[in-house]
Amino acid sequence: MTYRVILRMEIFPELAGDFERTWREVGEAISREPDNLGQTLVRDTEEEGVYWVLTDWTDEPRFRAFEVSARHVVHRLKLKPYRRGGAMHVTEVVHRIAPATEPAVPVT
Repeated sequence: MTYRVILRMEIFPELAGDFERTWREVGEAISREPDNLGQTLVRDTEEEGVYWVLTDWTDEPRFRAFEVSARHVVHRLKLKPYRRGGAMHVTEVVHRIAPATEPAVPVT
Protein backbone atom coordinates (compact mmCIF):
# COMPACT_ATOMS: atom_id res chain seq x y z
CA MET A 1 0.00 0.00 0.00
CA THR A 2 1.28 3.47 -0.85
CA TYR A 3 0.52 6.55 1.21
CA ARG A 4 0.31 9.80 -0.69
CA VAL A 5 0.64 13.12 1.08
CA ILE A 6 -1.10 15.93 -0.77
CA LEU A 7 0.07 19.35 0.30
CA ARG A 8 -1.49 22.59 -0.89
CA MET A 9 1.09 25.36 -0.66
CA GLU A 10 0.03 28.97 -1.04
CA ILE A 11 3.09 30.94 -2.09
CA PHE A 12 3.63 34.69 -2.35
CA PRO A 13 3.33 35.04 -6.16
CA GLU A 14 6.34 37.35 -6.46
CA LEU A 15 8.52 34.64 -4.85
CA ALA A 16 7.38 31.76 -7.08
CA GLY A 17 10.68 31.31 -8.95
CA ASP A 18 12.74 31.24 -5.77
CA PHE A 19 10.21 28.90 -4.16
CA GLU A 20 10.43 26.45 -7.06
CA ARG A 21 14.24 26.36 -6.87
CA THR A 22 14.19 25.90 -3.10
CA TRP A 23 11.48 23.23 -3.30
CA ARG A 24 13.58 21.27 -5.77
CA GLU A 25 16.56 21.37 -3.41
CA VAL A 26 14.39 20.24 -0.50
CA GLY A 27 12.64 17.63 -2.65
CA GLU A 28 15.92 16.11 -3.76
CA ALA A 29 16.97 15.76 -0.11
CA ILE A 30 13.65 14.16 0.83
CA SER A 31 13.90 11.76 -2.12
CA ARG A 32 16.94 10.22 -0.41
CA GLU A 33 14.82 9.18 2.58
CA PRO A 34 14.54 5.38 2.47
CA ASP A 35 10.74 5.38 2.82
CA ASN A 36 10.05 8.13 0.29
CA LEU A 37 8.75 6.80 -3.03
CA GLY A 38 8.93 10.05 -4.99
CA GLN A 39 7.54 13.56 -5.17
CA THR A 40 5.88 15.87 -7.66
CA LEU A 41 5.43 19.64 -7.54
CA VAL A 42 2.59 21.05 -9.62
CA ARG A 43 1.53 24.65 -10.13
CA ASP A 44 -2.18 25.41 -10.10
CA THR A 45 -3.34 26.94 -13.39
CA GLU A 46 -6.40 28.62 -11.87
CA GLU A 47 -5.11 30.11 -8.61
CA GLU A 48 -2.00 32.28 -8.74
CA GLY A 49 0.60 31.30 -6.17
CA VAL A 50 -0.93 27.89 -5.42
CA TYR A 51 1.17 24.75 -5.71
CA TRP A 52 0.43 21.12 -4.92
CA VAL A 53 3.04 18.71 -3.62
CA LEU A 54 2.32 15.01 -4.12
CA THR A 55 4.70 12.77 -2.23
CA ASP A 56 4.46 9.01 -1.78
CA TRP A 57 5.61 7.00 1.22
CA THR A 58 5.86 3.32 2.09
CA ASP A 59 3.46 3.71 5.01
CA GLU A 60 1.88 6.33 7.23
CA PRO A 61 3.89 5.65 10.43
CA ARG A 62 7.18 6.15 8.57
CA PHE A 63 5.91 9.33 6.96
CA ARG A 64 4.73 10.64 10.34
CA ALA A 65 8.12 9.84 11.89
CA PHE A 66 9.86 11.73 9.09
CA GLU A 67 7.43 14.65 9.36
CA VAL A 68 8.46 15.37 12.97
CA SER A 69 12.16 14.60 12.50
CA ALA A 70 14.81 17.27 13.01
CA ARG A 71 16.00 16.87 9.43
CA HIS A 72 12.52 17.68 8.10
CA VAL A 73 12.20 20.72 10.36
CA VAL A 74 15.22 22.09 8.48
CA HIS A 75 13.40 21.50 5.16
CA ARG A 76 10.27 23.26 6.36
CA LEU A 77 12.29 26.24 7.58
CA LYS A 78 13.82 26.63 4.11
CA LEU A 79 10.34 26.84 2.55
CA LYS A 80 8.68 28.96 5.24
CA PRO A 81 9.63 32.40 3.80
CA TYR A 82 7.70 31.63 0.60
CA ARG A 83 4.49 30.36 2.19
CA ARG A 84 1.40 32.37 2.96
CA GLY A 85 -0.85 29.37 3.73
CA GLY A 86 -1.72 25.82 2.90
CA ALA A 87 -3.06 22.48 4.07
CA MET A 88 -1.91 18.87 4.20
CA HIS A 89 -3.81 15.64 3.66
CA VAL A 90 -2.45 12.11 4.12
CA THR A 91 -4.22 9.69 1.82
CA GLU A 92 -4.08 6.02 0.95
CA VAL A 93 -3.76 5.06 -2.71
CA VAL A 94 -6.58 2.62 -3.37
CA HIS A 95 -6.10 2.05 -7.11
CA ARG A 96 -3.55 3.22 -9.63
CA ILE A 97 -3.97 2.54 -13.32
CA ALA A 98 -0.76 2.79 -15.28
CA PRO A 99 -0.83 4.09 -18.86
CA ALA A 100 -1.62 1.49 -21.48
CA THR A 101 1.51 0.17 -23.16
CA GLU A 102 -0.18 -0.71 -26.43
CA PRO A 103 -2.29 1.54 -28.65
CA ALA A 104 -6.01 0.90 -28.62
CA VAL A 105 -7.31 -1.30 -31.39
CA PRO A 106 -10.34 0.15 -33.20
CA VAL A 107 -13.52 -1.88 -32.97
CA THR A 108 -14.74 -2.98 -36.44
